Amino acid sequence: MTKYTPMIQQYLSVKAEAKDALLFFRLGDFYEMFFEDAIIASRELELTLTGREGGAEERIPMCGVPYHSADNYISRLIDKGYKVAICEQVENPQEAKGIVRREIVRIVTPGTVMEGKQLPEGTNNYVACLASVEGSFAFAACDLSTGELYVTEVEAEESLLDELSVYSPSEVIGEEALLNRVRTALQGQAKAPLYTVREAEDPEAGSFFGEQEWGTLGQAEKKVVSVLMAYLSETQKRALAHITSIRRYETNQFMVMDPFTRRNLELVETVRERSKKGSLLWLLDQTVTSMGARMLRRWIEKPLITRGPIEERLEAVECLHNQVIVRDDLRSALKEVYDLERLVGRISYGNANGRDLVALQHSLRQVPALREVCVQSGSSTLHKLVEGMDDCQDIRAWIEEAIVDEPPVSVRDGGLIRDGYHEYLDQLREADRNGKQWIAELESREREKTGIKSLKVGYNKVFGYYIEVTRSNLHSIPEGTYERKQTLANAERFITPELKEKEALILEAQEKIVVIEYDLFQQLRGRIAGQMDRLQKLAGIIATIDVLQSLATVGAERRFCRPVLAESGDMSIKAGRHPVVEAVLEERAFVANDTELQMNEGRIMLITGPNMAGKSTYMRQVAILSIMAQIGSFVPAESAVIPLVDRIFTRIGAADDLIGGQSTFMVEMMDIQVMTEKATDRSLVIIDELGRGTSTGEGMAIAQAVIEYLHDQVGCKTLVSTHFHELAHLDESLPHLRNFCMAVKESGQQVTFLRKLIPGAASTSYGIYCAQIAGLPESIIQRSYTLLNAFEARAAVQHAEEEAAAAAVQLSFFPPEASLSEAKPGASGSKSRELEAARYNAASDGKSSGKAEQVMERLKNADLINMTPLQAMNFLYELKNDC
Repeated sequence: MTKYTPMIQQYLSVKAEAKDALLFFRLGDFYEMFFEDAIIASRELELTLTGREGGAEERIPMCGVPYHSADNYISRLIDKGYKVAICEQVENPQEAKGIVRREIVRIVTPGTVMEGKQLPEGTNNYVACLASVEGSFAFAACDLSTGELYVTEVEAEESLLDELSVYSPSEVIGEEALLNRVRTALQGQAKAPLYTVREAEDPEAGSFFGEQEWGTLGQAEKKVVSVLMAYLSETQKRALAHITSIRRYETNQFMVMDPFTRRNLELVETVRERSKKGSLLWLLDQTVTSMGARMLRRWIEKPLITRGPIEERLEAVECLHNQVIVRDDLRSALKEVYDLERLVGRISYGNANGRDLVALQHSLRQVPALREVCVQSGSSTLHKLVEGMDDCQDIRAWIEEAIVDEPPVSVRDGGLIRDGYHEYLDQLREADRNGKQWIAELESREREKTGIKSLKVGYNKVFGYYIEVTRSNLHSIPEGTYERKQTLANAERFITPELKEKEALILEAQEKIVVIEYDLFQQLRGRIAGQMDRLQKLAGIIATIDVLQSLATVGAERRFCRPVLAESGDMSIKAGRHPVVEAVLEERAFVANDTELQMNEGRIMLITGPNMAGKSTYMRQVAILSIMAQIGSFVPAESAVIPLVDRIFTRIGAADDLIGGQSTFMVEMMDIQVMTEKATDRSLVIIDELGRGTSTGEGMAIAQAVIEYLHDQVGCKTLVSTHFHELAHLDESLPHLRNFCMAVKESGQQVTFLRKLIPGAASTSYGIYCAQIAGLPESIIQRSYTLLNAFEARAAVQHAEEEAAAAAVQLSFFPPEASLSEAKPGASGSKSRELEAARYNAASDGKSSGKAEQVMERLKNADLINMTPLQAMNFLYELKNDC
């Protein structure tokens, strides 16, 4: 076995406690890494890889970073998905016997970052945990920087994916088997690293939250919280006092949207650039505080489905919408409020400095004004929100009494505590000031006594206070007055017994001042940490006020209207607009469109029309307005009656899954499968270009079958766009389906897309014209038109042949009387479809009669291409008589 030096042995023993992390091992002024950690860190951080002797035959790989700039290096590693274990010296090297004792003081992971650039403004940083107990699954998410902890239980494993898409965690932990299944389901598209943790639960979790709160959780929920708290305790190595409560929720309290729907609708980020700009969040975010920005994001991710809370939000937004002065007063007060949630987290963590406490004090000073504006606003919702609010003014007073207005960054160098706060501290400060004053006067006295004008009194940390005299003036010093202290090239430094005495008093006072100030600061910080629950509740109220004013500000600036929440399930939107597209267009006018989806008639809209005409934008618009209404926002329309939707499903645009090895069509079919399985009559389903990923015949067949299923079996509100104009006939057999198309204006060879939805079906898709707009060579465009004309002519002939064959088969197997009686106009859609299926089966069972064979033979030999319309009619008449 290799014999290592004591220091390397210590390193290896510490490393064994954090095998899955890169170990930053403190040696003096550097964090050093060894062995494999050094190889990885040198590669990822572009550091020079060196080596050192450690008792082994070969040199041990090594690299390091300065401790004072370690945060930057740690951030870079965290961004790359690594964990970093920080190992510090935990005893004074001067007092240590042998190797200085070192311990891991914290393990930094992507989801447990507490400060720095890795905590973007307005976004939570969640660590999520998954667990299962006897077929039940639980999900928990915690933002360590704010102390928020959410937990829920779900019945199906795939529902965990929905929750992950809501919270977008920075890391996910859980049991190995469950994480492997989730990893497979995500098909390599996981945004966050997945870490396996041991199944041991935290036995203290229940007592940490209290028996009453703990008792409301199910078994799976208790397990997931226990595992998560154990993981956080293990990585943070300290008490998590700022996680004061569990926010348990049921998934059916909120609108459900799968990850594809959230992505397609671009709720919080765009599909192409994955940036906030261009998303619904970007449009609605006029929040002033970071707390409000995070809450607005949560509202958009989780729209409500309960009428009462939505109406309360709408009432507050309407009140602020109509009062610009009240909005401005709220915004002015909110601008002076810092990020209370993260300030409280740092205070509880013991990371807060004097400036953090001053920021908290300054924020609390705005609370009375905020409450007064809310009370005077006339909004019952805002009044109720602040009526019993604890303004925490006692905490503000504690800070004002203790901390100076502009404290230093460091809490260990003094200068934090106000004069008059602590009697003994004041005495020491007075002694310090008097001593320094005496020393300042000493220089003047000694110059006068010796006549040496260049004489000066100085100080350094090694020799303390001294009197410095240049060599040319040494002869002027009275004999026996000074005691030589240090010799320089051009001067001599001296001390006197009196100076030494004053120095001892001053340095003792300074040392005591620093110790006492740090102790007083810690006491105050701990005292405030004991008020976590009060401060967190206050932060939640301020965030809610901020979100409401943000929605009101956007609504007023962009001419939104208050939606009416429909009882019946009917949707009626007059002159609706897509809010994000309208905002991006800026100077260009957005074409508004109406929407009518009635549950008893016309709950399915079949939309045909050309590419680039606005079908996808319109359908997204309907979904976006539903979401806006259910978060409590006004909507872009002249008027809007919107029902509460329990789920929104979208299938928009083509998307190959190259990693999963699935084609566009397979991805589309999988999305459709989820819709047909989970949609209810309260759901909104949006399908763009249904069935286009396969052959025309099969695509059209699947599209019709899906529409019929949603119509007959589910009964949900549905918007379907398609290029299959042949499906327009479905309005004859499906009573709840209506045909619509995007209007087009043709002038010669010029085509103008009017972006206007009108009743009826389109006759063409203008695909070649779109190709021309895209800039394809003119030769390709002209060739395309030539081929299109040939294809259409061939299709017309084939259609005529098929019609004739179908007529012949029908007459062979169904007497005219039976056909008319069974397929009369008043027959139900399902009966008509059964009759068509029966005819199809009869025609394909291979047992045709002799007459049918004769008819088929005559059809094959007929010169249909050269027939005139009159000859074709006569030919059909003869066939009918022969049958």
